[in-house]
Amino acid sequence: MADVPRSNRHLQPVGAETAEADRGDGVTPGESLIGSVELLAGSVRVALVSPAGRIVQRAEQEFPATDDPGVLRAALQDTVEGCLAGSDPCGVGVASAGLVDHTTGVLRRIDDRPGFTGYPIAASLTKLLGCPVFVDHRARLQVLGDRWFGQGAGRASFASVATGDTLGVGLLHEGKVIAPLGGRSGAHITVAVGGRRCSCGNLGCWKTIATSTWLRQEATVRGLGEITGVGDLIAAARQNTGARRLMAEYADNLAVGLSSVQHLLAPGLYIVHGDAAVGGGEFLGRIEERLRAVSDWAEFAERPRVVAADTAADDVALLGGAGLVLSRLSGQ
Repeated sequence: MADVPRSNRHLQPVGAETAEADRGDGVTPGESLIGSVELLAGSVRVALVSPAGRIVQRAEQEFPATDDPGVLRAALQDTVEGCLAGSDPCGVGVASAGLVDHTTGVLRRIDDRPGFTGYPIAASLTKLLGCPVFVDHRARLQVLGDRWFGQGAGRASFASVATGDTLGVGLLHEGKVIAPLGGRSGAHITVAVGGRRCSCGNLGCWKTIATSTWLRQEATVRGLGEITGVGDLIAAARQNTGARRLMAEYADNLAVGLSSVQHLLAPGLYIVHGDAAVGGGEFLGRIEERLRAVSDWAEFAERPRVVAADTAADDVALLGGAGLVLSRLSGQ
């Protein structure tokens, strides 16, 4: 394992020292906990999750500045083992950035972190922990977190939208998560022919106009000062017409990508996570108006509703990983 000091792992019991002491909030004696891993280009986050969706313990580790596969993979395994070893989880769900083969549990590619290319993470963690490990793209897994623990409970179809520096859509359609082999999360849908160059190499991807990166850049170009996210933008828009125009444009940019989802699947409910979720009624309402405008012809379908997620922003992918385990083990 990598030589990572425990002081750098940020291992944090949440609420109680053990699951045994946490019986009053979703964990009963003898009940199996669920392991969850969120893998990003720059860091890994790990959690123990109760069957009721409460995070009992968590750990986080930033990766060293290297592309050496052995160092990166050892650092990941060390963090996972430090949080989950000895807890005997019933399974582990991995929510990963990049391109994921969910049928084999292999990471095909993570942009900006080539050391993970071809990494058989499911097999590696199964050997480490002795339990089944399932893997999928982190944005798609949000929908399972919402299905098991959030506002999507009881619904057959809905969309879970990741916003901020990460952009993507997870889809539950007629009870099934749409996760085709080789499919991604929607961030690279072409929305502007001949538009800006994307990190993937293509032109005009949705990602180039609908992330917090775009918002920050546009705020600087338009002389609006430091705008780090939607919260800052809304505050500025109260007194600045330029900020109001940028807010409307950003909402429209998010809506243009979601309009493809609406046309194809009409999921009805869109649960928004991340930066855009703080936008409230005015910001999310504009996205909703745009989605309704492009699907007014479908009078027989559920009208689209756009709502802010009711789960903590930092826990979205971790709950999605837990939801993946519950879905696979229950056959749902």
